[in-house]
Amino acid sequence: MKIASVLFLGFFLWASPATAQNSSETPETESLAAAAAAAKRGNVNPAKEADIRRLLAVTGATNMATQMMDTAEKNIKPLLTASFPPGEYREKLIDLFFAKFHSKIDMQRFLDLAVPVYDKYLSDEEIKGLTQFYETPLGRKTLTVLPQLMADLQAAGQKWGEGIGRQSMVEVLAEHPELEEALKEAKKTKQE
Repeated sequence: MKIASVLFLGFFLWASPATAQNSSETPETESLAAAAAAAKRGNVNPAKEADIRRLLAVTGATNMATQMMDTAEKNIKPLLTASFPPGEYREKLIDLFFAKFHSKIDMQRFLDLAVPVYDKYLSDEEIKGLTQFYETPLGRKTLTVLPQLMADLQAAGQKWGEGIGRQSMVEVLAEHPELEEALKEAKKTKQE
């Protein structure tokens, strides 16, 4: 249960730091929150902040974050389900968890957290250049296809990694017959 829950929560915190809204925030979200607070105190040049917010609007940052969280939820839900013992309670518990989780998502906070991160890595000139690019037909197409492109690459990478994993295990067991025998014995012991 702990591994799947940690993976689930960790992924969501990674995917959208805006989701941790109580005193149990992780160090990563606390540092992003501190950066957002710094931006609100005026540590980010107001003109650059306006440019960043325009870039976020042009790129549909909140929509992309929502899509990422939806995809993550679909991928993580089976892992979360498997982490709880079977029973009639399980589906309801998970549904209520996701409902509670969704109720805590504040996309304005996500945008507020994004401003100092963009400020840290990109100059105002670069922000403006990106905004200009994403306003072009190629930029708009990139925004349209990028989520599916990334999903396709992730699926292909997962399949590729699984194949490499299977092949590696077969080779290790072939090279070390004593480990293959130990594995067979362990399976027999578990079944008894």
